[in-house]
Amino acid sequence: MSLTQSITELIEPAVTEAGFYLEEVQNTSAGNHRVVTCIVDGQTPLNLDQVTVVSRLISELLDSASFMDETPFTLEVTSPGVDRPLTLPRHWTKNLTRLVKVTLQDGTVTTGRLTEFNEVTATLVENIKGRIKTHQFNFADIKRAVVEIEFNRKEEAAADVSDEAADE
Repeated sequence: MSLTQSITELIEPAVTEAGFYLEEVQNTSAGNHRVVTCIVDGQTPLNLDQVTVVSRLISELLDSASFMDETPFTLEVTSPGVDRPLTLPRHWTKNLTRLVKVTLQDGTVTTGRLTEFNEVTATLVENIKGRIKTHQFNFADIKRAVVEIEFNRKEEAAADVSDEAADE
């Protein structure tokens, strides 16, 4: 079993019990030093206090793990970046009302506000110069989906788009 797999098996139950999701563990070595990066997510974006709690939890587990031997390591605990693809239902749930860029298997790209989804499809509402267009995509047809950054997002604007989509 690889070191990354051993770390994952050790910390995942504790991270889950603490109310978080372990997205990924990365392990890199630079000479006589390791960097262990744990990507952790929650139902909502993590705040600094939550990252601190989960960092301490993971650190305690790794410090007592025999498979970590005597090689010094640096632990990095982070949340998924905005460029991380939406791949699981909880990713879609967490990003309802956010702007999402969907690339289909055929290369077609659509950006719109995620208004709803189910086990099979996702619905995006696109606002092009005041014209509202609704798109429904089958997950099987989606090659990649990522959240688009909005620097000046107004919560009311998201609600307006949802209301307009419901009217159609």
